[in-house]
Amino acid sequence: MIKEFKEFIAQGNVMDLAVGIIIGAAFTAIVTSLVDDLINPIIGLLTGGVDFTNKYFVLSGEVADGLSLAAAREAGAAVFAYGSFVMAVINFLIVAWVVFLLVKGVNRVRDTVVKKKEVVEEAAGPTQEELLAQIRDLLAARG
Repeated sequence: MIKEFKEFIAQGNVMDLAVGIIIGAAFTAIVTSLVDDLINPIIGLLTGGVDFTNKYFVLSGEVADGLSLAAAREAGAAVFAYGSFVMAVINFLIVAWVVFLLVKGVNRVRDTVVKKKEVVEEAAGPTQEELLAQIRDLLAARG
């Protein structure tokens, strides 16, 4: 059973998956930093410094004006936290845009490599099998 497990782990798909998860976690940290540290401050400047995260309506309970969302929740109030939802949507759109640009860039590089490979294959001429098939066909035509 241990031998089978070693073979399973050594398969390419499992290793590829492990590498993908590790790279994905590292990429998540990069995208999170991009959104939190670079893009959200710009959005804050464009919106006059409005922080949507602390925007909410009190559904029930007593909450003093100007409390943060966390403080309102700690006070035991039921709140409709629309600002957190708006920020989550904005963050999702930013992350989706960054991933789109990344995939687009990777696809462009891959297409360039594939085109170069096709050009090299075309320049190399016919394969040995193709030449032998052409000779066979010519000999058969002479008859």
